[in-house]
Order: sequence, then structure tokens, then C-alpha cells
Amino acid sequence: MASVPSLAATVNQRVADALSAALPEAAGADPLLRRSDRADFQANGMLALAKKLKGNPRELAGQVVERLNGLDAEIAEVEVSGPGFLNITVTDAAIMRTLTARAADDRLGVPLAEQPGTTVIDYSQPNVAKEMHVGHLRSTVIGDAVMRILEHRGENVVRRHHIGDWGTQFGMLIQYLIEHPHELDHESDGQGGEAGESGEAAMSRLNRLYKASRALFDSDEEFKTRARDRVVQLQGGDKETLDLWHKIVDESKIYFQAVYDKLDVEIRDEDVVGESAYNDSLQQVVADLESSGVAVRSDGALCVFFDDVKGPDGNPTPLIVQKSNGGFGYAATDLAAIRDRVGNLHADTLLYVVDARQALHFKMVFETARRAGWLPEGAARQLAFGTVLGKDGKPFKTREGETVRLVDLLDEAVQRAETVVREKARDLTDEEINERAAQVGIGAVKYADLSTSMSRDYVFDLDRMVSLNGDTSVYLQYAYARIQSILRKAADRGLAPVAQEEPALAAAERALGLHLDEFSQTLEAVAETYEPHKLAAYLYGLATHFTGFYEQCPVLRAEDARTVGNRLFLCELTARTLREGMALLGIRTPDRL
Repeated sequence: MASVPSLAATVNQRVADALSAALPEAAGADPLLRRSDRADFQANGMLALAKKLKGNPRELAGQVVERLNGLDAEIAEVEVSGPGFLNITVTDAAIMRTLTARAADDRLGVPLAEQPGTTVIDYSQPNVAKEMHVGHLRSTVIGDAVMRILEHRGENVVRRHHIGDWGTQFGMLIQYLIEHPHELDHESDGQGGEAGESGEAAMSRLNRLYKASRALFDSDEEFKTRARDRVVQLQGGDKETLDLWHKIVDESKIYFQAVYDKLDVEIRDEDVVGESAYNDSLQQVVADLESSGVAVRSDGALCVFFDDVKGPDGNPTPLIVQKSNGGFGYAATDLAAIRDRVGNLHADTLLYVVDARQALHFKMVFETARRAGWLPEGAARQLAFGTVLGKDGKPFKTREGETVRLVDLLDEAVQRAETVVREKARDLTDEEINERAAQVGIGAVKYADLSTSMSRDYVFDLDRMVSLNGDTSVYLQYAYARIQSILRKAADRGLAPVAQEEPALAAAERALGLHLDEFSQTLEAVAETYEPHKLAAYLYGLATHFTGFYEQCPVLRAEDARTVGNRLFLCELTARTLREGMALLGIRTPDRL
């Protein structure tokens, strides 16, 4: 089905046509239509246009009104306000016609992109042999939501999880495994290694390996030498070394997958392309940068310098692509990844969902790739996110000052949610309560993150997150479940949602209907700017409008059958929109709560 133009788009076109009819030289001018508290819409474009043409804005607005009043089936009333604003009220029938068209479309009238491109999105970058912590939450949740929104728009999205699976620490881990070959055996902690085994068990084995190898590395100089030699063998492709490296990576993936399952995020194995994948390309990256003059040798290291990047002492701070000892840092791997993503994956856009504290690094990497001719101007963008804070306003830590483990945080959220669900549950079994608790708890954590502008820090407060009141996912989920309850009762009585153009709409019905009509333009804006918090804000507004409608407009006890059908229709379309919007944020909507 073709996309359904919003009422705002329709009215904007009507005003633009009337404006050009009143003043031919104004053809193509933007009426600057906005939603308004004084009417349904307000057009502000007359002021700037009259000033530009040295005319009177109120007179121009009056001429537009003459051409609109009584001539348009969509517009009920237009009046001039203030220095030349137009206050526009649409007809009830126009609202219902537009919503009926949206309801008839599986996509709720949301168009596919006219010219979809290929976007590579790099998000959720855990490190092998290390636990995921609260810092990994934002990258994973934001990246997952942006990916879903872009795919829904029709974009070809390539997911990339650039895991830390290479580097000097692996010499230490692998050498220890060579000397203690049973350290990662599943039997050592009672695990048989069967499919679906515990991610906690995998992490326990990795933690044991890391702590033991680190202790030996720090206390035994001979072991330290052997571990450093092992790094060289790893980089050289020694078979025994690579086999053990694979064992450590595979063990980490078991753990990662368990965390992602708990977080209700799909991470496919083919999308996990770590630092190691680019190892064979690093020498070519270095050679090309040096031969082109983009990078130069400085004290033995290969560096890229920038006029606007200086240290506290005023001296230039370079991007180091290759260290003086011949080793490679993150910059070389990131540059190799850009070459692969643009050259082999044919990406039009590269998105990096990475902590804001890495902004300078990525600024320099992007500029280096641009200078080298590997990256078109403006094709790469860091979606920089802020820090998760504790209630004390400082970076979120345990009472002991340790980084908070992500699994502990998620488990606690589910436990808190179970308390909320049990208080509300009347006809749910224990199994259903546990299922809803996971959907509510994980949804609460995701929504708290996604409802905040990603560049801002936010306070992690589980009490607020699982509250039924306020801007929380639980409030939205409860609104959805309430609608499902209404629709079930209606079906039991043989009542069905049927949109009608005839009955006059109450104020709360109009407000809900006009907000429903904004779904398409909201999603379009979110996809353009990569700002999921604007979708969260729209959904919270929708749930709030529904609450006002529910309190002021009886549905099943409405005065006549046509009004019942209309209100059931508004309920059903609200539920579909909530469900679709929440799914794009990666949040479940249970039918019963």
C-alpha cells in the first residue's frame, strides 16, 4: 500500500496552495505548519514571507484565509491570530479518514525510504575474556534500536560487533593455558559443555583463567617473557596458539550470548567481526598511509597530525597508527575496518555507537580515512552516548567501587519488576508472572536508556524505572495491556472496532487521533537523525493521550453503537501503534499485566 500522508502534510499543502494563489511570488514558500495548543495546527510562515516581500503579514494571512474557508473538506476553521499566524482546525471526518487509511496499512502508513542505502552500524563491543558491565548497556541498547528503526525504513543495514579479541593480553592467557591445559575444561566447574550451557559458567572459567594468568604474569618474570613471545606467535599464525585463542574466543561468545539473551537482543554470530578480522590488513594500511604522506614517522612511530588537536602543552597530539616497536593500536584496526566497510560492504553510511569519551579518537580516525581517500566526506558518524550514573550522580559503581556487572543489573531489574507484576496480576500463573517480569524488567532498563537523549548522562534508578507512573516503559506496557483487555471484553460482547466519519469527536478523541497521525513523521525524523529518544517521547505522549481518552470517553458504555465502534477503533489503532513503536525500541508489549 502507498504511504498515507499525515494530516499535517495535507494541511500544509492546502495552505501552501492558498498562499501561492493569494500571492503568486510566494509559490514554493514553506507555510511553517506546526501542531498548536490554540487550534489543531498553526502556520507561522506568513510573518517571514511578508517581511521578505515588504508586505503586511496580517493582510497576507487574511488573503490566505479567504481562499481556505469553506473550500476544503479537511479544514473546519481558519483564523488569523496575533501579527499574522494562522490557527487551523481540521474536521472530525478528516481525522477519521486519515486514521482509517493508516489502520488499513500493515505499516500504519509509514513509508519506506525512497532511496535506501547501505548503513554499517558498529555497536555493542565487548572484550573477549572480560565481563560485560554497565558501560556496555548503552551501546547495545541504542545500537539495537537504531538498527531496528533503519531496517523498518527499508535501509540495508549491516550489523558489526567489533569485539576486542586481539592484543597483548592474549599472549598471557594462551601461555597460561599451554602450561595449565585444563583451566577452561567444562568439567572443572561441573559443566558438561552441552548446548545452551550457562553463560555464568563460561564467565566463571574465563575469570579464573584471567586472574590466575595475571597473577603469574605479575610475579614471574620468566612467564612474562614467555607470554610476550606468545603474542608474536599469535600474530604470526602459529597453529597451537591460534587453536587456544579460538577456544578463549568461543568461551567468551557463550557468555556474550547469554547476556544478550537476557537483554532480549539478537546478536548473530556472522555479525561478530572482531579486531582480529583486520589483522592481515594492517600492514597495507600502514604502507598506504605512509606512501601517500597522510601519515609520517615521528620518533619511530607512524603518526597522523591535525592542526586543531593539541595536548595541554600546546604540542600536536597525533593519531598513532603504528607504535615505534612495530605494534598496532586501535587506530590501525579502526582504519582497516573503514576500508573494509566502504570498499567491500559498499556502505554509504558508517555509524559507531560508542562512548562520548572516545569522540576525539574517532574524529581523528574519520579524518585520517577521509584524507586517505577511503571515506567519503560526511559518511561516518559517531553516535556518542553519555555515562550511566548512580544515584549519587557519579559513574555507576558497586558499593565496593567496582564496575557493575551487566548481568547483575538485569537480574535485579527483573526481580523488581516481578514485585510490580505480582501486585497487579489477578489471573496470571507463576510461569506467566515470571515471563512478564522479564519483559517488564528488561523493557524498563532499555526504555530508561532510550528515553534519554543519547549524548546525555542519566541516573540508573530501578525504583523509578519499574514505576507504573511517569515516563517509564511500564506505563506504556500497562496502557497496551489495558487496551487489550478492552478489546477482549468487546469481542465477548460481539462488538467490533469500526471507524465512522459521522459522530462528532470529543476533545480527548481528537487529541488522541491527531497524535496517532504523527507516528509516520515521527519515525521519519528519528531515522534521519538517529535519535531513538524522540520515538520514546512520542510513545509516552501516545500513552498519556490514551489515558486522558480512557478517563473521559467511555468505550463499551458509549451512548450509541457508532460511538462504541469509533472508540474501539481508536483503542485498536493506539495498541497497534504502541506495539509497533515499542518493538522498534526492542521492548516487548505483554497482552496481560
